[in-house]
Amino acid sequence: MSKILLIEDEAAIRRVLVKILHEENKDYNVTEAEDGLIGMELIKKEDFDLVLCDIKMPKMDGVEVLEATNKIKPEIPFLMISGHGDLDTAVQTMRMGAFDYISKPPDLNRLLNAVRNALDRKELVQENARLKKKVGKNFQMIGESEEINRIKDIIEKVAPTEARVLITGSNGTGKELVAHWLHQKSDRSKGPMIEVNCAAIPSELIESELFGHVKGAFTSANKDRAGKFEAANGGTIFLDEIGDMSLSAQAKVLRALQENKISRVGSDKDIKVNVRVVAATNKDLKKEIEEKKFREDLYHRLAVILIEVPSLNDRREDIPLLIDYFSEKIATEQGTNKKTFTTEALNQLKQYDWTGNIRELRNVVERLLILGGKEITEEDVSLFASKV
Repeated sequence: MSKILLIEDEAAIRRVLVKILHEENKDYNVTEAEDGLIGMELIKKEDFDLVLCDIKMPKMDGVEVLEATNKIKPEIPFLMISGHGDLDTAVQTMRMGAFDYISKPPDLNRLLNAVRNALDRKELVQENARLKKKVGKNFQMIGESEEINRIKDIIEKVAPTEARVLITGSNGTGKELVAHWLHQKSDRSKGPMIEVNCAAIPSELIESELFGHVKGAFTSANKDRAGKFEAANGGTIFLDEIGDMSLSAQAKVLRALQENKISRVGSDKDIKVNVRVVAATNKDLKKEIEEKKFREDLYHRLAVILIEVPSLNDRREDIPLLIDYFSEKIATEQGTNKKTFTTEALNQLKQYDWTGNIRELRNVVERLLILGGKEITEEDVSLFASKV
């Protein structure tokens, strides 16, 4: 259920807006405030998903309400309600961070589209905030090998720039982790980082997922929906497994990179976006280009900086550090005591052929912690870390 606060001093307009919102969606929980001071008190006490706020009001106008809210709850999207003479002020509120403005008398379709889009944006921002809380712990780059230190050095140099980055490497090597580090250390770190697994989305839906769609664009499009590029505005979009993206979607991504514009599926309206693109793949894109499965012009747009993440077999000296990290992390997650590994056990694990890379190593460590003794020995490794 979406909680919406309506701040409007004209009772007749409040009644109309409440009726419109309830007819659109019975799950909209609308709270009314007759002036800016009452609205501000409600904002301080409760958590709202959206605020519809008149600009001209007694006691405290809409600009003052927006400014005060930005200081205490900047994540709340604002839709400003403007009279004919308030358009310049409405534009000013957009510069202050308002999501959109609605002119009086309100146009039904424009109002409902703006409400839906603002709520979608709020949901994506909340999801991104939850992910950011996990990022510090879940995306540490463990290792002191020459290969890992080289990647860390590249990230330090590239992250503060706007250069696009293409990350390559086998499955399980940690390409996603590199992308998160690039975002965290960039000037966009306060903005969203939106991840898209291109291989996990059906080809017929990838364009809608990336660029959004308008109502009626296809059979199940029952409302307007913002895409991942819009959600990533001001931040970073991470296109994982980009080698699996359809050629038609590649063409639209190319346009977004060239012109900083996208258009939703079913619409010819351009939407400006300010997004840094980081992409990753486990495929040989040059081979894909030769086979006409990947656009060469898109490749050159993406591969301004190339980062190749090495396999675990190429950085075996990092295995003890990774085992120690995973042991502590898994013990914390499971509420158990951390176990140590004998030198012989570590040496045996360093000799394995890690075809599944770091992802496989973590699974083996978890298995050993569950099935092994109080201290993980060479015998435990032989019994429970079998590659068969």
